[in-house]
Amino acid sequence: MALLEALVSLKIKFPVIMTFILVFFFVFASNACAYLDPGTGSYILQLLIAGIASAVLAVKIFWEKIIVFFRKVFGKKDGSGK
Repeated sequence: MALLEALVSLKIKFPVIMTFILVFFFVFASNACAYLDPGTGSYILQLLIAGIASAVLAVKIFWEKIIVFFRKVFGKKDGSGK
Protein backbone atom coordinates (compact mmCIF):
# COMPACT_ATOMS: atom_id res chain seq x y z
CA MET A 1 0.00 0.00 0.00
CA ALA A 2 2.89 2.33 0.73
CA LEU A 3 4.14 1.88 -2.84
CA LEU A 4 0.76 2.89 -4.25
CA GLU A 5 0.66 5.96 -2.01
CA ALA A 6 4.19 6.84 -3.15
CA LEU A 7 3.14 6.57 -6.80
CA VAL A 8 0.09 8.75 -6.19
CA SER A 9 2.16 11.33 -4.34
CA LEU A 10 4.50 11.54 -7.35
CA LYS A 11 1.42 12.51 -9.41
CA ILE A 12 1.88 9.69 -11.90
CA LYS A 13 -1.11 9.39 -14.21
CA PHE A 14 -3.83 6.81 -13.60
CA PRO A 15 -3.04 4.53 -16.60
CA VAL A 16 0.57 4.21 -15.46
CA ILE A 17 -0.53 3.21 -11.97
CA MET A 18 -3.05 0.67 -13.31
CA THR A 19 -0.46 -0.83 -15.66
CA PHE A 20 1.97 -1.20 -12.78
CA ILE A 21 -0.68 -2.90 -10.63
CA LEU A 22 -1.70 -5.31 -13.41
CA VAL A 23 1.91 -6.24 -14.16
CA PHE A 24 2.52 -6.77 -10.45
CA PHE A 25 -0.45 -9.15 -10.14
CA PHE A 26 0.53 -11.11 -13.28
CA VAL A 27 4.16 -11.47 -12.25
CA PHE A 28 3.36 -12.67 -8.73
CA ALA A 29 0.32 -14.80 -9.59
CA SER A 30 0.03 -18.27 -8.11
CA ASN A 31 -1.81 -21.35 -9.37
CA ALA A 32 -5.56 -21.04 -8.84
CA CYS A 33 -6.59 -24.70 -9.30
CA ALA A 34 -9.84 -23.40 -10.78
CA TYR A 35 -12.42 -25.13 -12.93
CA LEU A 36 -13.98 -23.49 -15.96
CA ASP A 37 -17.30 -25.12 -16.73
CA PRO A 38 -19.11 -24.98 -20.10
CA GLY A 39 -21.18 -22.04 -18.87
CA THR A 40 -18.01 -19.94 -18.76
CA GLY A 41 -17.29 -20.66 -22.41
CA SER A 42 -20.87 -19.81 -23.28
CA TYR A 43 -20.55 -16.50 -21.42
CA ILE A 44 -17.32 -15.63 -23.24
CA LEU A 45 -19.02 -16.43 -26.56
CA GLN A 46 -21.95 -14.17 -25.62
CA LEU A 47 -19.53 -11.34 -24.81
CA LEU A 48 -17.80 -11.79 -28.17
CA ILE A 49 -21.09 -11.77 -30.11
CA ALA A 50 -22.35 -8.75 -28.15
CA GLY A 51 -19.11 -6.86 -28.86
CA ILE A 52 -19.35 -7.56 -32.58
CA ALA A 53 -23.04 -6.60 -32.66
CA SER A 54 -22.28 -3.37 -30.79
CA ALA A 55 -19.50 -2.46 -33.23
CA VAL A 56 -21.79 -3.11 -36.22
CA LEU A 57 -24.56 -1.02 -34.66
CA ALA A 58 -22.15 1.83 -33.89
CA VAL A 59 -20.95 1.85 -37.52
CA LYS A 60 -24.56 1.78 -38.73
CA ILE A 61 -25.56 4.70 -36.51
CA PHE A 62 -22.55 6.86 -37.38
CA TRP A 63 -22.20 5.81 -41.05
CA GLU A 64 -22.93 9.27 -42.46
CA LYS A 65 -20.39 10.91 -40.14
CA ILE A 66 -17.79 8.28 -41.11
CA ILE A 67 -18.39 8.96 -44.84
CA VAL A 68 -18.14 12.74 -44.33
CA PHE A 69 -14.91 12.30 -42.38
CA PHE A 70 -13.27 10.21 -45.11
CA ARG A 71 -14.45 12.61 -47.80
CA LYS A 72 -12.77 15.44 -45.90
CA VAL A 73 -9.58 13.41 -45.45
CA PHE A 74 -9.29 12.31 -49.08
CA GLY A 75 -10.69 15.53 -50.58
CA LYS A 76 -13.59 13.99 -52.50
CA LYS A 77 -16.24 16.71 -52.85
CA ASP A 78 -19.12 14.71 -54.34
CA GLY A 79 -20.10 11.15 -55.13
CA SER A 80 -19.40 11.37 -58.89
CA GLY A 81 -15.89 9.90 -58.55
CA LYS A 82 -14.21 12.67 -60.56
